[in-house]
Amino acid sequence: MSYTEVPGVRVPIRMWTDPASVEDGAMQQLRNVSSLPWIKGLAVMPDVHYGKGATVGSVIAMHGAVCPAAVGVDIGCGMSAVKTSLTANDLPGDLSRLRSKIEQTIPVGRGMHKEMVDPRRMHGFPTAGWDEFWAGFDGLAKEVKFRHERATKQMGTLGGGNHFCEVTIADDNSVWLMLHSGSRNIGKELAEYHIGEAQKLPHNQDLADRDLAVFNSDTPQMAAYRRDLFWAQEYAKRNRAIMMALFQDVIRKEFKKAKPTFDDVISCHHNYVAEERYDGMDLLVTRKGAIRAGSGEFGIIPGSMGTSSYIVKGLGNADAFNSASHGAGRRMSRGAAKKRFTTRDLEDQTRGVECRKDSGVVDEIPGAYKPIEKVIEQQRDLVQVVAKLKQVVCVKG
Repeated sequence: MSYTEVPGVRVPIRMWTDPASVEDGAMQQLRNVSSLPWIKGLAVMPDVHYGKGATVGSVIAMHGAVCPAAVGVDIGCGMSAVKTSLTANDLPGDLSRLRSKIEQTIPVGRGMHKEMVDPRRMHGFPTAGWDEFWAGFDGLAKEVKFRHERATKQMGTLGGGNHFCEVTIADDNSVWLMLHSGSRNIGKELAEYHIGEAQKLPHNQDLADRDLAVFNSDTPQMAAYRRDLFWAQEYAKRNRAIMMALFQDVIRKEFKKAKPTFDDVISCHHNYVAEERYDGMDLLVTRKGAIRAGSGEFGIIPGSMGTSSYIVKGLGNADAFNSASHGAGRRMSRGAAKKRFTTRDLEDQTRGVECRKDSGVVDEIPGAYKPIEKVIEQQRDLVQVVAKLKQVVCVKG
């Protein structure tokens, strides 16, 4: 479908979903964003839902300003996926051992590595820029300096919530590895610090929502935020790269006889800021729960822990600022999901998937998310489907 245009305050709100299906709170957030003095465009993805300040599933293009809360607290959160040479026939009937090996290798939840992972010891891992990246930690806000050791040990870890590692099978019977994670605690602390700093600035005192506080270009505060933001985005990218390398090592060890090989890894952020040019203007484009989908660019749109996920190729739709959804999107809050569903429901909705089925992940039940097939259908003018994947192993924190 093409987008529906809803009147906004300063710019129209372009929606790749039925406006009537969006909850009132989220619609108010979209109107609030459309009222920002610096805004030049607002595109809403089909997975849109209520968030902090700005909705999840929105693409906000601003000139001369950026809103930290519109990035989200998990700076650089995103996806990675890779096709393997294995087929479904190579997988054992009982996948519990494979799940256990993944969980033993990649710390989940609040877990971290005992020592910093050294990429130089990893199979074929590109180490270019590694030392320079960590040297950049010294330039971050002084408020997070005491987190250095924790940040090093959390590099290559999954986290909790909706983050996951999955073994999936595509329509052509090929086995893919897929994972979802971000900048861990260091990204969260940097985000929360800068959101607080933005809220103190005089030009943000009369906004409709204080969580939409922005930094203006050519100010010390913007310079400090950009430095920390881009470092955290790089942390998230490297975090996924380390995890994917560890994941591949598990597969090599568990399937020695098959001698698995791997295609190039597809990786994409979906909580981040990029400098892009539209209509002759240099803009700061914030994607919060949205991926870049420029013409020919590969992306990943996951469903939930019991539904399909999609590898896609962007169509370069400038009306959406070359973007697409980041997933299925929640249709109910975590609290509502815990009240609505039971562990029996979770077992039913994840039948056939080797995964946790306890009360600790009931809020991640497929029923708490929008139907991924409908979300994909609503953005046929944004992306082309390359592969449809269905998980057989799902590891969560």
